[in-house]
Amino acid sequence: MDEPRWLTPAEDRAWRGYRRLSLLLDQQIARDLAADSGLSEADYDVLSNLSEAPGARMRLTELAGHMRWSPSRLSHHVTRMQRRGLVTRDTSPADGRAAVIVLTDEGLRTIEEAAPHHVESVRRHLIDLLTPAQVEALAALTETVVAHLVEVESP
Repeated sequence: MDEPRWLTPAEDRAWRGYRRLSLLLDQQIARDLAADSGLSEADYDVLSNLSEAPGARMRLTELAGHMRWSPSRLSHHVTRMQRRGLVTRDTSPADGRAAVIVLTDEGLRTIEEAAPHHVESVRRHLIDLLTPAQVEALAALTETVVAHLVEVESP
């Protein structure tokens, strides 16, 4: 077996910093979201994806893939959101076995009210702390890593 390529002190600092940032930022954004709108991060993800989809509807499997969730997990979450009147579940006209998740008027109102608070939280806890050059650097590095991970994931 080859010798492991241990991280240099600078690489270790970057890795540990990223891990801590990710944890703390996600927790803070989730706290703000819940306090401002009563939504969970998962609720917000479902609503925002649907609000941006053509006809405010997506096949359950497509939405699950977008969110990196299993269809079963998403189905259970959607059931809870249906009880709150945020979404409905229809059958696909193209494939009667496929479920299509549809944003309701209440769901649209909810995401439209939550979005300004959510973006303010993102600004307050990340974007506004950075210089324009740092924002550009962050965008470039996330695009690089995401492109790699998508390529690795694809068969």
